[in-house]
Amino acid sequence: MSEKKQEDLPNKYKTDNSHSEGRRNALKTLATLPVLGAMAYGVYKKKSIDNKNQHASDIFNTDAAPASIKLQSSGKKIRLGIIGCGGRGTYLMEALGFSTPENVSNLKEESKKSSENTRYNDFLEQDDLNVEIIAVCDIFDVSAKNGVLAGANINREGKRAKFKKMPIIYKHYQELLASPDIDAVIIATPDHWHGTMIIDAAKAGKHIYAEKPLTWTVPETYLVEEAIKNSDIVFQLGHQGRQIEINHRAKQMIEKGQIGTVTLMEVSTNRNDPNGAWVYPIHPEANPRTIDWKQFEGHPQRIKEYMDYMTSAGLAKYVGPETRDKFSLERFFRWRCWWDYSTGLTGDLFTHEYDAMNHIMNLGIPASASASGGVYFFKDGRTVPDVLQSSFEFPDRNMSLLYTATLASQYKRSRKIMGTDATIELGGTLNVIVDSASQQYKDKIEQGIIKPGDVFYRYASGKSIDALSAPTEKYFAERGLLFSYVEGKRYNTTFLHLREWIECIRQGVKTSCGIKEAFEEAITSHMGTRAYLEGRTMYWDSDKRIITKG
Repeated sequence: MSEKKQEDLPNKYKTDNSHSEGRRNALKTLATLPVLGAMAYGVYKKKSIDNKNQHASDIFNTDAAPASIKLQSSGKKIRLGIIGCGGRGTYLMEALGFSTPENVSNLKEESKKSSENTRYNDFLEQDDLNVEIIAVCDIFDVSAKNGVLAGANINREGKRAKFKKMPIIYKHYQELLASPDIDAVIIATPDHWHGTMIIDAAKAGKHIYAEKPLTWTVPETYLVEEAIKNSDIVFQLGHQGRQIEINHRAKQMIEKGQIGTVTLMEVSTNRNDPNGAWVYPIHPEANPRTIDWKQFEGHPQRIKEYMDYMTSAGLAKYVGPETRDKFSLERFFRWRCWWDYSTGLTGDLFTHEYDAMNHIMNLGIPASASASGGVYFFKDGRTVPDVLQSSFEFPDRNMSLLYTATLASQYKRSRKIMGTDATIELGGTLNVIVDSASQQYKDKIEQGIIKPGDVFYRYASGKSIDALSAPTEKYFAERGLLFSYVEGKRYNTTFLHLREWIECIRQGVKTSCGIKEAFEEAITSHMGTRAYLEGRTMYWDSDKRIITKG
């Protein structure tokens, strides 16, 4: 085939040489300056980049930030009870400013190994929330003792810590709730206990910070909503993504119409290690004497209600009553792998992704949900899938939300919000990629100011991620879930979410993730779980407020 010249080709096949031509002309000119040529071209190139960045900032710059409640840390001291002092419970305590001497020493040592690891200084310098841990409750003796050591270490000291008053250890959470010395509770237990404990805490008049998901089953979701609404307590669900600065900026961009009409959102969870697949280590001191297995399993009547619920939905095959009376260290530490205690990928990990999109897009509850997947990699007896695909439809908004998950691939995928004019990618940074067919930015594309397909605008709220050691921490850090910046200062997002809850208690105002948002999260995740388990599309009847099978 004979070679064709550019002018002979149809426009869509022509190569845009404007950038390379400009570079060549610049180099020809600069080449006449023998010594300064390379340096001068560097200045030229930097100026070009600066111009692009200025154009991008002019178009997409926002000043959004997490809602800031005026701090009243000098006000009334809030007296806390911690229910669940395992992995997440101890992390929440650390975010409040309380940690075991051993952990403080570990943070200090890690900071010495790497100048990038600032977690020790962050921990020491975070704001004093004027709270006191009065009591802890955990059914594993070792976790309970660690909770006491953390709660008493109010001076944030290491191995030579001088403790003040030790928190009380309660064997049963209802005994903790009965204490008149406790104003508020943090619930960080396995999923199958969330709903019951929230209801009991609300009836006891305790303010509540509960870990996600809100509930284990659909029926108790309504009971939780009723209990919270009929109380005077301040409730916060643990979705710390509400505190991430770049999410607020994305929300503002979309509300301003800067990415056009949104029709599709894509979110995902990709992990590739046993820890990420909930195969947590088994503590060497764990045994039938140090673990209250009956309390872990739950009241027999409650187990029966759950079995009846699963049977009525045709899902009895997913739960095993014959195993529930048998002590199992594997089930105790890796409970997320079984439907008997877990809410699976949808309840455990999708809820983070959904709540972020609900915050940014005000989604509410989808009209329908479909799902498929299975246990494809971790053949360890689990009943919860390790691969999942789900689709949530919002026809009244003319949009869909897609969720994909695998626990056998670490391939990084950012959250994407796709509009007719641009797409927003959210991870550790906020990226905007302008669409080649954009009408809003057509002139700037033709002028060469915007190059479609490339990242045109990037916003990073802070510096590089710390040298984190735990795989789970690395995963959440890369997705922007660990740290956020407020007025240039880096904060732990869980600290910000807890601080908001504490200040809302003092000031008697609503939290950013209250019962309305929590109910939407719970119903949405239950629709996805039921769609997977039943192998059919599940629908939401907004008039009757019930999930149906169509």
